Amino acid sequence: MTMKRILVTGAGGNAARNFVASLRMAEEPFHLVGVDTNPFHLACAEVEERRLVPRCDDPGYLDALRAILVRERIDLVHPQPDVEVAFLSEHRAEIPARLLLPSQTAIRTCHDKLACNRVLDEAGVPVPVSHALADLGDLPALVDALRTRGEKVWVRAVRGAGSRAALPVRTSAEAEGWIRYWGANRGLAPSDFMLAEFLPGKEFAFQSLWHRGELVTSMARERMEYLFGNLMPSGQSSSPSIARTVHRDDVNDVGVRAVRAVDAEPHGVYCVDMKENASGMPCVTEINLGRFFTTSNFFSAAGCNMPYYYVRLAFGEDLPAMPAFNPLDADLYWVRGVDRAPRLFRGDAWLTKRAA
Repeated sequence: MTMKRILVTGAGGNAARNFVASLRMAEEPFHLVGVDTNPFHLACAEVEERRLVPRCDDPGYLDALRAILVRERIDLVHPQPDVEVAFLSEHRAEIPARLLLPSQTAIRTCHDKLACNRVLDEAGVPVPVSHALADLGDLPALVDALRTRGEKVWVRAVRGAGSRAALPVRTSAEAEGWIRYWGANRGLAPSDFMLAEFLPGKEFAFQSLWHRGELVTSMARERMEYLFGNLMPSGQSSSPSIARTVHRDDVNDVGVRAVRAVDAEPHGVYCVDMKENASGMPCVTEINLGRFFTTSNFFSAAGCNMPYYYVRLAFGEDLPAMPAFNPLDADLYWVRGVDRAPRLFRGDAWLTKRAA
């Protein structure tokens, strides 16, 4: 069998490195080519070939990428950063290799968090009450309205990953100061922000793989502690330092309903972020699609290698039988840090040992 040749974008980033780590756990070898805009990050990518490329908003990006795809005889392209998911989605007809991407409409919708919130709400999927911001003068009324639902209000950028420009605030003055800071330093306008109900409960990440409208498999985890959470103004970073697998029917139900609400025929990877409201109901805060969560290697190490299944689907190959929900045990813990390799622990044994 000919070895599959796969190109990974953003290869120097943590999410792409963990995608690569998952493929290295698979039962077959791959020839992996990594591209990135940062030469120092790219040097750390565990791939066979490394290639620098311009940013995808550079006019030369497409030609540079296509040249690499042809020269390296690439069979499949996996875009990991959202910006490259969006770019390849818009130019999918010009890519001389396989892509396994959701529909263009779904990607456009989910990359606008406010638009996604509206679509989900109209479909009856639980979401935090959210409002668009047109002008700073609207802040007092919007903050007051959302404060009727709790003592805090969540201010966030409409686009971006990693809790970009996100902050819980208590007053419109705090919200205005935060938005003005991002305007002065990062060029964001007030209309680049949204205000949302602050969700005080547990946070969940639902990772799912779909093929032509059918759910292949899915698994949920709870984010229990965050990398750099003590340094982030919001207290969280969306990337966990401690996560655990969970079996919750309500999380699974909301995750599937959310995916079906944004895409009539789901195809590829859909990662749904949720947080409990004051009543304990999981509400969808965003959907990241076309790429994997940063910690995709957690489930892979535990025995459900979705990146590998994703590659097999892209090549039209059969998959082993697996359940649509909860393919892994509950209470598996994934503990990770900046300068240490991640570790997998089984909850009962580890917590009992720790307590002793």
